[in-house]
Amino acid sequence: MLAGSKVVLGITGGIAAYKAAALTRLLVKQGAVVKVIMTAHAQEFISPLTLQTLSGHPVYSEMFSPWQEDGMAHISLADYAEILVVAPATANIIGKIAGGLADDLLTTTIMATTAPVLLCPAMNANMLAQPSVQENMNKLAAQGYFLLAPGYGELACRAEGAGRLPEIEAIVEEIETILTVKDLRNERVLITAGPTREPLDPVRFITNYSSGKMGYALAVMAKRRGAEVTLISGPSALPFPGGVRCIGVSTATEMRDAVLDNYEQVTVVIKAAAVADYRPSVRAENKIKKHDDTLLLTLERNPDIIAELGKKKGNRMLIGFAMESENLLENAVGKMMRKNMDFIVANLVTKEGAGFQYDTNIVTIISRDGAIEELPLMDKMMVADKILDKIKTRNK
Repeated sequence: MLAGSKVVLGITGGIAAYKAAALTRLLVKQGAVVKVIMTAHAQEFISPLTLQTLSGHPVYSEMFSPWQEDGMAHISLADYAEILVVAPATANIIGKIAGGLADDLLTTTIMATTAPVLLCPAMNANMLAQPSVQENMNKLAAQGYFLLAPGYGELACRAEGAGRLPEIEAIVEEIETILTVKDLRNERVLITAGPTREPLDPVRFITNYSSGKMGYALAVMAKRRGAEVTLISGPSALPFPGGVRCIGVSTATEMRDAVLDNYEQVTVVIKAAAVADYRPSVRAENKIKKHDDTLLLTLERNPDIIAELGKKKGNRMLIGFAMESENLLENAVGKMMRKNMDFIVANLVTKEGAGFQYDTNIVTIISRDGAIEELPLMDKMMVADKILDKIKTRNK
């Protein structure tokens, strides 16, 4: 999603400066064009040549250098940036920005740019806790600067506490969020994801192959686009996305209860979870032992969550999924109409690259008015974006 984005990365003099190499590499891998500004102190921790190699562009450090085509780098870089990121942001740079100082290339560029500025603090825990540092950070946040909360863990001084540079992936995600148009700012979106587990006994359960990737992609993209997002997820190996209210559940009944507890407050529901249709009628209190060659299980229906929501939908938008192995359009349309959905996202599990476990998907989006949009194989984040575009039709 960052393809072609113009990122100016400021690196200051903290031990976490070495992590700027990994950040630069990931941004470039995502398609961003990265130009780096290094302070004099930053160059004590990492070589400019490293950042030049990874970014593919000369590294800027001096206000006026003979090699620069433009002798006013702070102006050209300030105009160039779509976003300016400072990682790590030391107590010193935070204090200088808060005080309106501009005594080197980085601070001067920050003062001259109209692009959003993201500060990623990293410092000793005691420094971070200083009232003056906290006051400066609060002041900058109030002025419209973006600040990413530092991580917690072992610091370079061997102490443990807050002050670590935020994870590289979290920084890139925040950049993505800042640069994304907030066209869903007025929506409150509830998303379900992942499988459910229906226990047989204390050690076994019935489930399916769902990884949760589609639902989590929807949650991330909706958050980026400004929506207030609640994610209700069955068991998944994926970490909960930042900036999203997340609720973990296990069984279909637990998912139903969580959905109904949050249903009244939302404007859109996207049911991407692969909820088990059936559960064992009886859960054994102890582990079921092997006795005979066969084991007979009696199953009973789980609640049909989306059908229940469809009966009291009101003016909410309801979007569901249909994973089929045959008769895709016929089965999906029938499901959509029976359960009073506004849209249904259908895919064939038999297609390579579609369905469970994959990072990609091939879907057809069908609406109640008969419109059909067939999407080619694409990353699930891009699929999520296409699905979320349908929410914008609410007010049209």
